[in-house]
Amino acid sequence: MSQRILVVDDDASIRETFANHLAESGYQVTTALDAEHALSQLARVDPALVITDVRMPGMSGLELLERIKSARPDIDVVVITAHEDMRTAIAAMKAGAYDYLVKPLDLDHIDLIVGRCLRDRAVRARASRMVAEAAEPFALDRLVGRHPAMIATYKLIGQVTDTRTPVLVRGETGTGKELIARAIHFNSRAAEEPFVALNCTAVAETLLESELFGHVRGAFTGAVTERRGRFELAGKGTLFLDEIGDTSLAFQAKLLRVLQEHEFVPVGGEKTRRTEARVIAATNRDLEALVREGRFREDLYYRLRVVEIRVPPLRERREDVSLLVSHFVERMSRDMHLGRVTVSPAALSALGTYDWPGNVRELENTLARAMVVTRGGVIGVEHLSLGAGRAVDPTGHGPAESGEDSLEAMERAHVERVLRKTGGNKRQAAQRLGVSRPTLDRLIEKYALTVGMVKERDSGGKGL
Repeated sequence: MSQRILVVDDDASIRETFANHLAESGYQVTTALDAEHALSQLARVDPALVITDVRMPGMSGLELLERIKSARPDIDVVVITAHEDMRTAIAAMKAGAYDYLVKPLDLDHIDLIVGRCLRDRAVRARASRMVAEAAEPFALDRLVGRHPAMIATYKLIGQVTDTRTPVLVRGETGTGKELIARAIHFNSRAAEEPFVALNCTAVAETLLESELFGHVRGAFTGAVTERRGRFELAGKGTLFLDEIGDTSLAFQAKLLRVLQEHEFVPVGGEKTRRTEARVIAATNRDLEALVREGRFREDLYYRLRVVEIRVPPLRERREDVSLLVSHFVERMSRDMHLGRVTVSPAALSALGTYDWPGNVRELENTLARAMVVTRGGVIGVEHLSLGAGRAVDPTGHGPAESGEDSLEAMERAHVERVLRKTGGNKRQAAQRLGVSRPTLDRLIEKYALTVGMVKERDSGGKGL
């Protein structure tokens, strides 16, 4: 998508030169012959960048700069000044100008400044989105649980929120490690600063360093522009590094230096940059074993583990399942506009006795699927889809051991029993099961129930 640029100059030849040259580079260019004309066009054009001469009849370029920054601080402004007027350039920069161009104008220099300005603008927008995406879904009530291990976790969060020390969050996949990191950040003094997250295993090893530290133009094939890394984007906020136990020793050495010296060098660059970002790392790996095996640096292990928070798996805090179920059902009912949705005692018992190898994330996904299937009403055992080989007995007697006791077998038996009780009336059976007619038809097809068993009759008893 082209970026819009507004060029303001009382010299028609300069306006034409800018318009033609920038248009050839793919930008959408609008021109104005003076500052008043520019202000009248601002709302209509909605430019990303304004390039303005300083000396023009009527309102000066500096006054225009101040007016723009007052009304639209998101618009960048580049001023054009003369060789002998450096004091004007200084005044412009103090007033908020992005940069300045010096007459006589050099087209290569114009390209450099415009390109850099628009790239920086894109980076700022990206960082703002990261902050918004990180902050929007977080609320303290998302931390659900009354188990003593969770209470201990809450206490630790409260103790580390206003420190800048690294934190290591440990727990199985799906336990909510990133949620803990967000809780620390958004309850700290740095809550208004960016929260930037990166899953270290989601980025190729060869690109991980560039992703974190950034790179300069030409650093490697494909690096056509300079790019700021996650450390720089995090600013004075928090950088969350997930799956830190799966990184290479070479990368660990570079990360250790950043934690020790609070500085880094972009890939391909020469100048050192400082960072004030707080690092919160997370892993589901046994770091102590990795250290013994020589696959994780011991010095980095201790540097990250200044404060350690262990998140218990859901199977170790089964008493929290009902709380989590209520939390998720209430939230999803609201998000899906389904009205009031409840969970049957049998379904709640099944959820409470299941092992949850995928932890809280699996529970959330299971309930989301059940909500879609039921489309409101009551979630029953027949709406639950739990992991293969880990089905549970909905009576609450623990995990099933055989195919006959699997959740699917119980579901089939339950549907068959209800159909027999209703004499094969699918309308009544669907009502008793708490499912829609299409869902019941799918269950009948899934379990190959006999046609005679499910013969449907209307309210008058006639076959359909």
